[in-house]
Amino acid sequence: VIVMLSAPFGLAASHASARGWARSNLWMLKVLCGLDYIVEGKENIPREGAHITYWKHTSAWETMAQMLIFPPQSWVLKREIMWIPLVGWGTAVMRPIAINRSAGHRAVNQVVEQGRKRLAEGLWILLFPEGTRVLPGQTRKYGLSGALLASQTGAKLVPVAHNAGDYWPRRGLLKRPGTIRVVIGPAIESLGRDPRELNRQAQEWVEGTMAQISGAYRSGA
Repeated sequence: VIVMLSAPFGLAASHASARGWARSNLWMLKVLCGLDYIVEGKENIPREGAHITYWKHTSAWETMAQMLIFPPQSWVLKREIMWIPLVGWGTAVMRPIAINRSAGHRAVNQVVEQGRKRLAEGLWILLFPEGTRVLPGQTRKYGLSGALLASQTGAKLVPVAHNAGDYWPRRGLLKRPGTIRVVIGPAIESLGRDPRELNRQAQEWVEGTMAQISGAYRSGA
């Protein structure tokens, strides 16, 4: 509701409201659940221009945390989220790229077309390249839309790994106390490169880093 009320004052006000919401949620997680986080690799975030982040998606936690870690972003998300009362309306104010995941190439084209506009406006692009939440220790094929957008625009790909799924499981309500590690990888140069090669490089870094930081990976779960 606060995000929607801030909309008449511009996108910057809406993002500030959303960050305030995220900050309050993460504070409550720390106080009530004993769940905190640390960020490693902040120096890898490019200081100039708008770029594309590739996040591992294992929990609901990162949907909030990303607002505090990176500059304002346009989120690539499934259009069904926009249909949720209040949540979807507030999300719409943030100028996401809402796609029909069953549309195939049309969805890819939508990400590229709208992504160009968002980048030109100074908004970063956030993608969960696997398209959905996965269990810690699992991976899926990375979609090409983000890499294609990067290749055509020259925006860098910034890979992000974290072990939030070990503490706040997918489709789980209970949270384990501890400290989530968020690791930001070196920005990947992209202009004119083969999108498949970009995806391969990003996925190797993300999954390799996950193998180092996730307890589920180490235990073989």
